[in-house]
Amino acid sequence: MPRIGKTTIIQKVVDVLNDNCAGFYTEEIRKNNNRIGFKLITLDNKNCIMARKKFKSHYRVGKYGVDIRCIERIGITAIRKGIEEEKVIIIDEIGKMELFSGSFKEIVLEALDSSSHVLGTILFRPHSFCDKIKDREDVEIIEVTQENRDSLPEIILKKLTKD
Repeated sequence: MPRIGKTTIIQKVVDVLNDNCAGFYTEEIRKNNNRIGFKLITLDNKNCIMARKKFKSHYRVGKYGVDIRCIERIGITAIRKGIEEEKVIIIDEIGKMELFSGSFKEIVLEALDSSSHVLGTILFRPHSFCDKIKDREDVEIIEVTQENRDSLPEIILKKLTKD
């Protein structure tokens, strides 16, 4: 569910792994307590506005115009760095906005096929690309709930560091 704490869990895992991971997370842009957009932020502190209300774009999710150049320029580069450096790859998230980019889909599959661990969030609703990822034998899906969200960072860290 939205706002359940997925990004917070990822940030807690990243805080422990520190320099052993690469990738990005997304963050809401708020003004006067209203969400007006989304920012993509890499783990090496690059960022761009991925979507915003009133942003003119052919790519739209609800009331947000999506800038796929942001995803392709900053997000894909961060994932590629994780693959090349064999770090844990963080992809927050594989969602409607990101899926407008064919290049993004390609790099996600490349990351999943690499020797690196991948920690990400993914669209919950049915979607052909996301369903293929969820059906992979090498993918484990953990649904974040209010009951498990506080214990998940530790559980995930154990899974990522058991090798």
